[in-house]
Amino acid sequence: MHKKKNQLVVGTKARILYQDAEGRINIALKFNDMVRNKEIGPVMIGRDHHDVSGTDSPFRETANIKDGSNVMADMAVQCFAGNAARGMSLVTLHNGGGVGIGKAINGGFGLVLDGSRRVDDIIKKAILWDVMGGVARRSWARNEHSIETAVAFNQKYAGDHYLTIPQLVDDRLFGKMDLGDGAE
Repeated sequence: MHKKKNQLVVGTKARILYQDAEGRINIALKFNDMVRNKEIGPVMIGRDHHDVSGTDSPFRETANIKDGSNVMADMAVQCFAGNAARGMSLVTLHNGGGVGIGKAINGGFGLVLDGSRRVDDIIKKAILWDVMGGVARRSWARNEHSIETAVAFNQKYAGDHYLTIPQLVDDRLFGKMDLGDGAE
């Protein structure tokens, strides 16, 4: 009996490839190389709201951010601006994305892989920015795993790239503080 090698299903498993920054870069470079060698035609890759770096939503992705900025659009706007500055073919700043209009701000991208060396450079700069911006943002909000990832990133990319590591304060130093109404 012959078993099918790929059995895609409708939904997430059929449309989304989960990879870290380096994996995404390597896949995009391979596709761009295949276009350059005329093995395939031009390809467009992209990322919408379903990822680490592009969504601010107090109802989902940023719900557990402890610094109170989960209701701001800082990460999505920085992601959008950084992707534009690094040469992505399409950059988006949009609303919604699974939680409903008005409940999330998203920064996304599309990149046309045309086989050029110019696009190789964009892949290396922009995809790293796109992914690691979200890791940095979550580390600043005290996400323990993101802090570990940022420290490892800084060690691996020393001299080329750097994520600012948060200086955490022991909450016990503050004792009980009422920050709710401003009264002493």
